[in-house]
Formats: sequence, structure tokens, C-alpha cells
Amino acid sequence: MNNRFREIFVTPKPILGMLHLTGSSAEERLEIARKETGTLIENGVDGVIVENYFGDKDDVRRVLEWLETRNPGVLVGLNVLRDHRLAFELAKQFRVDFIQMDSVAGHLPPEEDKDFAVELAELRDGVSSVLLGGVRFKYQPVKSGRSEPEDLALGKERCDAIVVTSDATGQVTDLDKVRRFRATTGSDFPLLIGAGLTAANAREQLLEADGAIVGSYFKDTYADTGIVDGAHVAELMNVVENLRGESAASAMRVEA
Repeated sequence: MNNRFREIFVTPKPILGMLHLTGSSAEERLEIARKETGTLIENGVDGVIVENYFGDKDDVRRVLEWLETRNPGVLVGLNVLRDHRLAFELAKQFRVDFIQMDSVAGHLPPEEDKDFAVELAELRDGVSSVLLGGVRFKYQPVKSGRSEPEDLALGKERCDAIVVTSDATGQVTDLDKVRRFRATTGSDFPLLIGAGLTAANAREQLLEADGAIVGSYFKDTYADTGIVDGAHVAELMNVVENLRGESAASAMRVEA
């Protein structure tokens, strides 16, 4: 398993909860993010991802500042949609354990991809944050002219874990796609489910992958527009904990 990934995510099958920054004002968005963080962590989630899904970049800064001053033990991730450069800038200003980027390979034509690769390498040199990168990710175009395995090979070079989804937010990630990605990346490179994880499919999905990012299922409405609900978080995390227990018991039997 990738050493940088494992240094941060010490718990097997880490589950990362999204803070979508919903709310009708800056004050309300910060207050909801505070409450959602508490709900996620109290119910066993391993870290949170601050994302400007509904809020703006100023909201992202405010939440990062609050997380740094009030929750030093919480693993903090960041995804700045449509502005990955800002994500790396913020990672220099705040404690950001990991950065998520929706695409690190496959989304650009070859001539643009060369410049992107150089820029990304330079950005990564400036921070210690682990990078979770999407390949053939939801809503992202495929313009590389390369095959899926070729894009995945480049993705492995550019990040510390690959994130896989189907086509839309909340849509269950196609298990055949997960298995294709795993066959290409190999068992030693981290692979995370990026959308559609539920209590009903978590066991099946996490038997193939090394962790997951969860947004919609944790909400009271099971949709991205909702508010994180503790019962939903606890239900999914119970499945994850059982799977972790099974894996630990199996490892002990093998050692014996």
C-alpha cells in the first residue's frame, strides 16, 4: 500500500465524509459545517472533506480555519472545485492532510496534459498533503486519446490514491469499473470509491476498494442538498466496522 497514503490513513478502509457547505448565508454555512463535522466524527467517520459544492472559496477558508483551531485531531481534506491551484495554496496556509482532485489524468488533450503534469508536480512539491486523484471521474470529459489503463498508469504517477466513480453524484459506482481499475492499479495502490456508497452496498464495494468518500448517503434526504444525519452515518459505519473486524480476524488466522 502506498506509504504516503498509509501514513495519513492508519485505519483500514477509511471513510471520508463530505462537507458540501450548504446554507443561505456565510454564517449559516459555517454553522452547518460545524454541526456536520461533529455528527460525522461522533459516528466514526475517519475524516472530512471541505468542498465548495454549494459555498464559495471564502466559505472554504472559514471552515478550514475553524477546523484548525477547534478540531486539531480531525483528518482534514480539501477539494476546491474548478480551482485545484487554490487547493494547494490553502494547503500551505492551513493544516490540510489530503487534497482531492476530481481528475489527475484523462480529462485533457495530450498537448494540454503535458503542461498540466508539470504544473501538478510543482504544486505537489510545495505541500505535504496526500493527493487523492480521480481518473475517468464523474462529470469529467475524456480527451486524452489514451486507453483507460494508460490513463490509470499516469494517474498512479501523479497521486497517492485513485478515486473511482460512475457518472454522477450519488450514483452507485459501477462494480465492474471498480474491478477494472483494481486489476490495472494492482492491490498495493490505494483505490477509493468516490460516489454512491450506501449501507446496502458498502460491504460489496469495500471488498474491492480501500476506502470511500461519502456525501449523499450521509444526508437526511439521501441527496446532496440535505444535512448530515447521524443515524445514516452510524448505519453505514456499522457495516464498515464489521468488515474491518472480519479483515482483522482473517489476518490473525493467516498469521497463526
